[in-house]
Amino acid sequence: MTDTDHRMSASLLDISRIGHQLITDIVPQGARVLDVGCDDGALMRRLELVKQVDARGVELFQEQVNKCVAQGLAVVQGDADTDLEQYPDAAFDYDVMSQVVQATRDPRAVVEQLLRIGNRVVVSFPNFAHWRVRISLALRGRMPETEKLPYSLYDTSNIHFCSIVDFLALVETLNAHVEQLIVLDRNGKQIADKSPLFWKNLFGEQALIVLSKND
Repeated sequence: MTDTDHRMSASLLDISRIGHQLITDIVPQGARVLDVGCDDGALMRRLELVKQVDARGVELFQEQVNKCVAQGLAVVQGDADTDLEQYPDAAFDYDVMSQVVQATRDPRAVVEQLLRIGNRVVVSFPNFAHWRVRISLALRGRMPETEKLPYSLYDTSNIHFCSIVDFLALVETLNAHVEQLIVLDRNGKQIADKSPLFWKNLFGEQALIVLSKND
C-alpha cells in the first residue's frame, strides 16, 4: 500500500469515526435500529455497546456479512434497492444509512422505503458540491478525486453525485420532514446551524440528515 493509499484509508476511517459518533449521539437508548449498508458492523457494535439498541443490519456484500455474523451481529445479505420492501411498516425506531445512499440505483425509492419501515431515518453522505470538488472538476475537466472521495471512475461505488441541496430537494418530493441537518467541513468540524444553506453546500464535505414522516 502506498503513502497515498494510507492517507486515503485514514481519511475514510476519520469520516466513519466522526459519523458513527454523531449517529450514536442521535439514536436514543434501547431503540430498534436497522443499519442499511452496515459494512463490517462497526456502527452496530457501537450502538449496541453505548446505547444498548436492538440492532439489525443489511449488507450487500457477503464477505462483510460474514464478518458481522462472526461477531454475533444480526446481519443479513440484501440490496437496499430491492429488499427493503420485505420489512413491515414501522418495524424500527431508527433506520440508518451511513455513506451509502449515493451508491444506490434509486435513492428516492430507498429513502421512501426507509421512511415507511422506520419512525426516523438518519442518512449521511459526501457532499459533491464542496468547493474542492467544484474546482477539481473545473480545472482538470474530469470527475474529481479528493482526499474524501479517493475513487476513480472505474472503482467508485458512487453512482449518484449528490449535493446537500440535491438531497433536500429529494426530501421535498417525499412526505417527509427534516428534523436535523448536520454539516461537517473538511476537518470534521460542524458548520454552524445558522449558516445559510449555500454556505453549507459550498464548504460542507459531509452531511448527516435526520428525517421523519409528516403527520
